[in-house]
Formats: sequence, structure tokens, C-alpha cells
Amino acid sequence: MHGVFDAAAALLGLAALFGYLNHKYLRLPRTIGLVIIALAASLAVLGLDALAPGLDIGVSVREVMLEIDFSETLMQGMLSFLLFAGALHVDLSELASRKWAIGSMATLGLLMSTAIVGLAMWGVFALVGLDLPLIYCLLFGALISPTDPVAVLGILKTTRVPPSLEAKIAGESLFNDGVGVVVFTVILGIASAGADVGAGEVAWLFLQEAVGGALLGLATGMLVYYAMRRIDEYNLEVILTLALVTVTYQAAQALHLSGPIAVVVAGLLIGNHGTRFAMSDETREHLLNFWTLVDEILNALLFLLIGLEVLVIATGLPHLIAAAFAIPIVLGARFLSVGLPIMVLGTFREFTTGAIRMLTWGGLRGGISVALALSLPASEEKTIIVAVCYAVVVFSIVVQGLTVGPLARRIVVQAQAPHEL
Repeated sequence: MHGVFDAAAALLGLAALFGYLNHKYLRLPRTIGLVIIALAASLAVLGLDALAPGLDIGVSVREVMLEIDFSETLMQGMLSFLLFAGALHVDLSELASRKWAIGSMATLGLLMSTAIVGLAMWGVFALVGLDLPLIYCLLFGALISPTDPVAVLGILKTTRVPPSLEAKIAGESLFNDGVGVVVFTVILGIASAGADVGAGEVAWLFLQEAVGGALLGLATGMLVYYAMRRIDEYNLEVILTLALVTVTYQAAQALHLSGPIAVVVAGLLIGNHGTRFAMSDETREHLLNFWTLVDEILNALLFLLIGLEVLVIATGLPHLIAAAFAIPIVLGARFLSVGLPIMVLGTFREFTTGAIRMLTWGGLRGGISVALALSLPASEEKTIIVAVCYAVVVFSIVVQGLTVGPLARRIVVQAQAPHEL
């Protein structure tokens, strides 16, 4: 426990320091600024280690980082709170009116991206001398294809995009990570145990995880919603939402359902019906302010961790070359996986001008991809996948994150009267 508290103190201290430096000098979006400063600090530590190995600075910092299980911290801790906080602010009516576009991109689009990335990277790894079996390449495709709702929603806060397009970006990012975890789990089962998984078993697993998770989130969300309607005490109602998040996520894990999807559905219910019909104005203000603060703090810690993870990731020249190929491959797969569904649906309905470009470039990868990569069993394949995944995520957050705003502004100018889906 003492070690955990020490690690938490160190992370909060660094988050405060780096956040101050970013606000005072860099003035970048908070999450991107934290990643850049943490990455620069990590590289400086590695440089000092190389120049003065006797100081053992890198060893000390690395020991602290190794105490923090990134995968466990995100997937079993932060993620449920971040997803709930994000879902609270999403307009359910906007989401429902675009259900076909969001559903097709979060399912068929994700499967398409997984296959494209996996097959292309199989060739790339062979080209650079990293002998990675096809099943592990598909595993990489599965963990890198979901867009990260934390990163995407964080960027949307600072970027003005047409409401119809914002609903599609936010909705897809909230749901495709749950689908991505299901696909990742199935492929990992085949890769690690040589499991003979048939199409029927895959379909049942998907229904169990995704649909079961949605039903669980709806049930627990309705329970808390009706409890809130019978009281008007904002402190207690905040506690009710905290209990809703933790109990729903843990129940989903115990029942082998999708915790992320369950929490998102519960958050959408409370954020829409709960705030309108079950809360006074005072309670609504306190509750939303509380979850905004939780979101900001956890976002800061998560993106700080992403920047610091470079200290414990092993890389070599072949890994860097593979990563240089992986970045355009992942973007190309993203372009096809959102472009084809939109082109098909576009024969029936009109989409916002520039929707494909914005969905492609605005589909940021983040902590979920890194956490899934780090959750793999220790092996040479894991070392390769983690290094390449980390490079793609850093590029996504820093380069795409810094340029998605100007792209959105261009799209807004082009779409003076954006079409509604």
C-alpha cells in the first residue's frame, strides 16, 4: 500500500507540475501538452542515463513506473469513470438519429480495420526481420483499431465541429472500444491457446459481451434514475452515480459482459433523462461539475502515464521502422473503415461535408490501445506489439491531436449549412 501511495503522490505531483508548465508556457490542449512534456522528460531521463550511467536516475524512475500496472490501472480503474463522465455530456437524441452510421463504424468498420492492419503489418514485420505470426498481427490490428473515447472526447471539447459530425465521432468512440475489446479477447484466445473458436462461438461472445453489457447498464442506470427521482440531495446523488459506475463495471466483469459498454449506456441514461427529469437545477449543476472535475483529473493522470511509458518500453531499429510503416497503414485502414460505411449509407442519407476526412484524422488512438498491448502475456511478440502500438498512439495524440482543430475549422467553413444525418 505504501508503494501505491508513493506512486500516486509522484503522478499527481508531476501532473500538477507539467500542467502548470503547459498552461504557462506551451498553452497546448491540456492532454496533448501533458503527453509532450512527459515524453520530453522521459527522453531527458534516458539521455542522462546514457551520458552518466552511474547516477542511476533512469533506474529509479523506471522502478516507480514498473510499480504502476498501466493496463490494470486503466482497464480496471480509470476507464469506467472516464467513460461515464464522457457519456454524461453526449446528447442521446443526436446519437439515436445517427445510429446506423455509428453502429456500422463501431462494428463492421472496426472488423474491417482489424483485418486490413493485421494483413498489412504481417508483410511489414516480415520485411524488417521481425517474425510475427499472422494471428499476432491481427491481434495488433484489433487493439489499435478502436478509437480512444478519452482522447477523442478530450479533443472535441476544444474543437468546434458541426453537431451532426460531433455526434458520430463521439458515439463511435464511446462504443467501438467495447467491440474492440471483444475482438481482442477472441483473437488473444486463439493466439495464446490455439483455441478452435467457431463463428457461432464468436457471435455468441459478441452478443454476451456487447448486448449483455448494454442491458446491464440500462438496468443499473434505471435503478439509480428512479432512486434520484425520489430525492433531492445533491451530495447523495453524486454518491449514487459513483456507486452506479463502480458496481456496474464490477458486475459486468463478474458476469463476463462488456464493462465499457455497460458504463456508457448508464452514463447516457443519467446524462440525458436523469439530468432532465430526476434532478433539481442545483443538483444537476453540482453533479455535472463533480464529474467534469473527475474527468479532468483522470485525463491528466492518464495522458501523463502515456508520456512516461516510454521509459519501460523496449525499442530497437526494426521496431522503429515497423512503427514508421504502421502509422500510415493504421490511418489508411481507418479511412477505408469509415469511408465505405459512409459511402454506402450516403446513397440513402446526406452526410456533413468532410465527414470522412474528419472521422479519419479525428479518430485518435490512446490509452486503451496501450493498455491492451501491455495486458498481453510476456513474450517476444508482446515486446514488438507494445513498441509499435506506443509509437502509433503518440503520433495520434500529438500530431493528429494538434492538427484536428485546423481541419475541423476548414470543414466548418466548407459546410456553411451542414447536412444532418
